[in-house]
Parts: sequence; structure tokens; C-alpha cells
Amino acid sequence: MDHVMADITGQYIKWYQQATGVEMNPADLMGKPEDLAFPEPRLIREFLHTPGFFLTAPVIPGSQSVIRELNQLYEVFIVSAAMEFPQSLSEKYTWLLKHFPFIHWQQIIFCGSKKAVAGDYMIDDHVKNLTHFKGEKLLFTATHNINMHDTGYRRVNNWEEIKDLFLLKNVSYN
Repeated sequence: MDHVMADITGQYIKWYQQATGVEMNPADLMGKPEDLAFPEPRLIREFLHTPGFFLTAPVIPGSQSVIRELNQLYEVFIVSAAMEFPQSLSEKYTWLLKHFPFIHWQQIIFCGSKKAVAGDYMIDDHVKNLTHFKGEKLLFTATHNINMHDTGYRRVNNWEEIKDLFLLKNVSYN
């Protein structure tokens, strides 16, 4: 969910500016771990525990329309390792209801670790979440993983690429 459907980087930047008055350039965050990319990294951890942080995160462009289409053709599940930040459970659920109302509650999995997740494909922004997955692994480009090369996983940079992968092959030409 985070950095794939929800623009957590954009949320960090917005909240950091509100807290410090310092405007961060997204280009300055490229290739750095999220909690080390900002001059005051402790604030980033604090945001993750602050009510409203997950609830008000922007939506990654293209995710809503592509996931809606995928959901009509495939069995789609939204998985989020949400247990580390307990208030995020209700906020992420409310966020999904607002932005992805076509996703049924039975398609949402909140967990502590994604090691138990099984399926044909997983789209994630963290290599650690893809490592134990048995299906095809798709690394979604995010600021913190932009410089990771040779991961062994197929990289997808945006939802348009995901649409091309999963939806164009299902188009019938009559």
C-alpha cells in the first residue's frame, strides 16, 4: 500500500515542511532510506505514529483506475504490513474505503510481516517484502529504492507500466 498506492514520500515532504518550515526537494531524497533522507530523521518516525498521517496520504497517480480494472479481471488483495504502527490500521482501512471503494473488506490484509503472503504476483516497494514471496515479484519504484539495481526482480515505475503488464494482454481485438 505505502509507496505503491499511497504517496508516503509526498506525505513525508508535506508534513516535514509543516513541522519545520523546510521544503524538501524530492530529488534530494533519491536513493536514501526514508528515515535518513531528511535533516531531522526523528520527525519521520514521529509522523508514522501521529494520528492523521496515513489517513491523509495522497494517492499514487494511476493506481485507482488501474486497480479498478485489475479487480475486474483478477483476484486482487491489498496487503500492508501495518502492525508496527497500530493507529495506521484504522487509518489505512478508512483511506482504502475512501480512495478504493471497489475493494471489498475481504480483499484487505493487514499483517506484521508479508512472509506469509502467497499469490501469483506481488507489487511492493521494499525488497525485504519480496524476498520470501514465491510468485512473481515486481519492485515498484520509490525514492528509497531508485538506486537498487540487480535485485533480480522486475521493476515497475508507475501504474501505467502495471496496466501494460496485466491489462493489455487481456484486450481482445475483434
